Amino acid sequence: MIHLKNKTLFITGASRGIGKAIALRAAKDGANIAVVAKTSEPHPKLPGTVYSSAEDIEAAGGKALPCVADIRFENQVEAAVDATVKKFGGIDALINDASAINLTPTLQTPMKRFDLMFSVNVRGTFLCSKLCIPHLKNAENPHILNLSPPLNMDPKWFANHLAYTMSKYGMSMCVLGMSEELKNDEIAVNALWPRTAIATAAVKNLLGGEQAIKHSRKPEIVADAAYFILTKPSRECTGNFFIDDEVLIENGVADLGKYSIAPNSTLIPDFFLYGGGET
Repeated sequence: MIHLKNKTLFITGASRGIGKAIALRAAKDGANIAVVAKTSEPHPKLPGTVYSSAEDIEAAGGKALPCVADIRFENQVEAAVDATVKKFGGIDALINDASAINLTPTLQTPMKRFDLMFSVNVRGTFLCSKLCIPHLKNAENPHILNLSPPLNMDPKWFANHLAYTMSKYGMSMCVLGMSEELKNDEIAVNALWPRTAIATAAVKNLLGGEQAIKHSRKPEIVADAAYFILTKPSRECTGNFFIDDEVLIENGVADLGKYSIAPNSTLIPDFFLYGGGET
């Protein structure tokens, strides 16, 4: 049985939210985690830093390396990758979780927000993958997992927030291309996306505050799904666009209610899925 004990995960956006939840789940196995994020000092609206996250990971049973890095900048990602390999001896999995969001139509989208989303979501994912792949080639069961949606070409997902949709689909296109490109190297490249809104700072700040949180699921549902994906044999599991609750059900998890913030609440559907949320 594959597990994550002594495996090294390079996780972007791991100072909070879904990235941190994935790190904590892996830490239960005794994994090594490179906590890659730009938050080194506490933010008034965003909980967590690379250092506080690292402390929580080690308390959960893992080993952590806090890496202060803005994934828009190649030299900072290079330094984080080098530090991770120096400390832990290699990289077994890359989780591209870091993401920027701005849910505005074309005329209301400032170009600096457009540039931020493309620099983080598309370029950052491509850059982190490019720099980790040489090390993943040496891993026993290498995985790249992008937190990005299925490539659903329904125009409704483009009409209200075109720039954001293009940037997230750019991450998904990395899955489509890299999974085929790296097949002979037996590096799995997959996407994972939540069925519903997840209780993160982004949902609280952008989609309706505490009320939206009450109608969301906990980040742990994505983390548990990610764990199942990362522990599958890489040669047998690549090029997939997974949905969190489908992964859990397929792996025998029957009780999804435990992931709801408020029991029996109506859940907000996420973007990009048929029947999903709209702006």
